[in-house]
Amino acid sequence: MARTRSRYAPDRGLTTRMVSTMFFIGLLYVVLVGVLLAVLRGAWPVILVVAGGLFIAQFWFSDRIAAYGMGAREVTPQEAPELHGAIDRICALADMPKPRVAVAQSDVPNAFATGRSEKTALVCATTGLLRRLEPEELEGVLAHEMSHVAHRDVAVMTIASFLGVLAGIITRVALWGGFARNSRGNDPAGIIIMLIPLISAVVYALSFLLTRLLSRYRELSADRTAALLTGRPSALASALTKVSGQMARIPTEDLRKAEPYNAFYFVPAFAAKESLGRLLSSHPTLEQRLDQLARISAGLSHP
Repeated sequence: MARTRSRYAPDRGLTTRMVSTMFFIGLLYVVLVGVLLAVLRGAWPVILVVAGGLFIAQFWFSDRIAAYGMGAREVTPQEAPELHGAIDRICALADMPKPRVAVAQSDVPNAFATGRSEKTALVCATTGLLRRLEPEELEGVLAHEMSHVAHRDVAVMTIASFLGVLAGIITRVALWGGFARNSRGNDPAGIIIMLIPLISAVVYALSFLLTRLLSRYRELSADRTAALLTGRPSALASALTKVSGQMARIPTEDLRKAEPYNAFYFVPAFAAKESLGRLLSSHPTLEQRLDQLARISAGLSHP
């Protein structure tokens, strides 16, 4: 029997964006594979097996790979009583099953959630975050991460990101492998082969933009629903301000290690003050997030 919904406020905008993102990226994926099948007719079993195998592997193991890459280690209530206690309170508020709890040994103050579903979910906080935040601030951050689990947008982002990565791989193979070396004149097959790098590049670019748009919205959604669930938007705003301010004090080497996983983090980590990563960030700006929380706080004060 399916479990009833959590008490996190539903977000139709987020649901619409997740469905739309999966539809359009899935369509691009199908078109891309279709082109490869049309061009490399004799190799269709290999194409289907490889593409299907990569997709299944990404869906089933990507959360574990991400958690491992970010140094997450599951901890018991005895090892991290404050962290477990905060998550217990949020689960009680949200009427959700408790996820696995982990800690990452990193001075970068951050938190993240992974998992394909509530049953496989893992919520992790870094030692840097646990050391810097007050209990109410920590609960706000963890409520934000639990919102990703409740709305299942972590799984959507994982799948969506993989489709873009696959298109990028095919683009590089096409360019480095010289797919067009046998094309001559107006040979239709040669023209199609010439188009493979272009089609793959378009798939990669569109999927990248779609996942970025979804990611920015889902972060605002998690802030909003976490603030409404806990009833303390000011605590989450304080945590955002504190964590963002502390990032400037973290060694560049540590920030570089964290940067590849920014889409999962509570606050993105950037190794450079000005970079393309900031322009195409997976998160809205700090000002946007604080402004939203201020409006929620005003609304709660004047019902």
